[in-house]
Amino acid sequence: MAPLSTLSAAELVRKCADAQDVEVWEELVRRFHPVIAAAVLRTARRWCEPPHQLLDDLIQDTYLKLCEDHCRLLRSFQPEHSNSIYGFLQVVAANVVHDHFKAERAGKRGGQQTESISELVQSDLGPRATATGSSDAMERQLQLRQIEEVLAREASGPDRKRNRMIFYLYYRQGLTASEIAALPSLRLTTKGVESIISRMTHMIRSHVAHEGFGRVKSL
Repeated sequence: MAPLSTLSAAELVRKCADAQDVEVWEELVRRFHPVIAAAVLRTARRWCEPPHQLLDDLIQDTYLKLCEDHCRLLRSFQPEHSNSIYGFLQVVAANVVHDHFKAERAGKRGGQQTESISELVQSDLGPRATATGSSDAMERQLQLRQIEEVLAREASGPDRKRNRMIFYLYYRQGLTASEIAALPSLRLTTKGVESIISRMTHMIRSHVAHEGFGRVKSL
C-alpha cells in the first residue's frame, strides 16, 4: 500500500469518505488544517475579533461538518483540477462560521431573521470604518442597498436563489469562480459560474446606469 502522503487530494478525500480509518483522517488534517484554520479566522473576523477558544470550536465544527451524514460533503466532492480541494474546504469552513454567527444573532434578536447584504458588508468594513461614519462607508452602504433592491426586483426564474448566492459569494465573500464551482450543491463548472457572474453584473450595471444610482465601485 502506497504511503498516504503520496495520495492526491482527490484520492485522500475519497478514502476519508469511504472508510473510518483514523490514519487517513490524520493525513487529511495534517495536510489541510492550515487551509481550514485560515478560512475560519478570515471569515470570523468579518463578524468580530474572535477569541482563540471560539476559533478552535469553529475549526472543530468544520471537521464535524465534513463527517456529517456519513461524510456526505466529501462524497459529493468532484474536483475539476488539483487545487479544487482548497476552495471546497474554504467554502465549507466559511459556511460553518457564518451559520454560527447568524444563529447567534438570530437568538439575540429573538427571531429567525436572515442577514441582508448590507449587514454583511458592515461586518466586512469592520468596526473602525462603520463607527467613524466615513463618507466611503456610507456611500458603500447606499450602493449595496441599491444593488440588493435590483437583485430582489429583477433576478427571476427557477435559479434565482442560486444565482444571487453566487453573486454574493463572488462580490461580498471574495471567492473566486473556481472556489464557488467547488460547492457540490451547485453542480456548475467554473465557466458556468463565470457566465452567471458576468450576466448578473451586466444586469446590475444596466440598472444602475438607467436609474441614476451612484457609481458602483465594487463591480
